[in-house]
Amino acid sequence: AGRGQGKMAAGGAADAQARFGHSVKGLLTEKVTSCGTDVIALTKQVLKGSRSAELLGQAARNMVVQEDAILHSEDSLRKMAIITTHLQYQ
Repeated sequence: AGRGQGKMAAGGAADAQARFGHSVKGLLTEKVTSCGTDVIALTKQVLKGSRSAELLGQAARNMVVQEDAILHSEDSLRKMAIITTHLQYQ
């Protein structure tokens, strides 16, 4: 009778170990999935940030072009004012 109990106890321990193994695998799977989700979110954020930097750079270049155009227009207006003054004297 003693031997039978030993096998049952060993079987129960093996069952408990298997259940523990499954729960650890389950937790590990959850953690891996969670990390994967976090990596995807981080990647999206980095891409969004690089896109924002690209857009800011383009906006800065456009502003420089606009500034040049404004300075050129200002110079043209000054020259036209001088011409207008000369024409009024004539």
